Amino acid sequence: MTARAYTVVQAASGGGVLRLTLNNPWRKNAIGPVMVSELLHALEAGAADEAVRCVVLTGAGDAFCAGGDFAQMSGAAEGAPQPEAKGDYADLLLALANSSKPIVARVNGHALGGGLGLVAASHFAIGARGAKLGTPEINVGLFPMMIMAVLQRHVSRRKLLEMMLLGQRLDADEAVQCGLLNKAVEPDALDAAVGEVTSTIAGKSPIAVRLGLEAFAAQDDLDLESALPLLRERLAGCLATDDAREGLMAFLEKRQPRWSGK
Repeated sequence: MTARAYTVVQAASGGGVLRLTLNNPWRKNAIGPVMVSELLHALEAGAADEAVRCVVLTGAGDAFCAGGDFAQMSGAAEGAPQPEAKGDYADLLLALANSSKPIVARVNGHALGGGLGLVAASHFAIGARGAKLGTPEINVGLFPMMIMAVLQRHVSRRKLLEMMLLGQRLDADEAVQCGLLNKAVEPDALDAAVGEVTSTIAGKSPIAVRLGLEAFAAQDDLDLESALPLLRERLAGCLATDDAREGLMAFLEKRQPRWSGK
């Protein structure tokens, strides 16, 4: 992966995992245009790197992401360095949701507002007990407009309206119950829980994972009559891969498959 200098994001890869850390702990990793642009660049680089099998998204310090950077929204950050613009927050949510490599949100602390949107747009989300997840925008005269689109994919209509209109903050176990997290664990078990997901993904066929996530994104908003023909075509494409042939042969021969990624 081509090295790129970042200011508020740390990118480190190893063992098939690209770890992206929101690195602005003195502002609780609040997200603004600089961080959005750097995350988009890092995700693009990870997508192009064949060695990367999945991406872990987390925060530095004791927060995952406290939401939008109000200082930058209000123009108080005028004069801050502005990198080459890669896109805005909506582009970032789309990049996460449509990623052909699994995104695992490692929710090490509070994920509020725009930070909760990053969690909801990821494919997996594992949170540490003690973290709060919520939509406090209403308390400052705003509304969680863009994250509404990704939150409604996980949370029931009634619960989502309750969260947004009351500015609720859920604990990690409550977030599991309403579908925002896959699992809640004690803080000292967070890395092991995330590692279990990433190591399991590493044992799967890379091309099957990619084709599956691409198909999942393509059919996500379609009605049944439109989705099934599309998925029929995608299944045919998957069956035509070397890995599908290897996987079926390995099953018949009762051995572990040897994936080529083709």
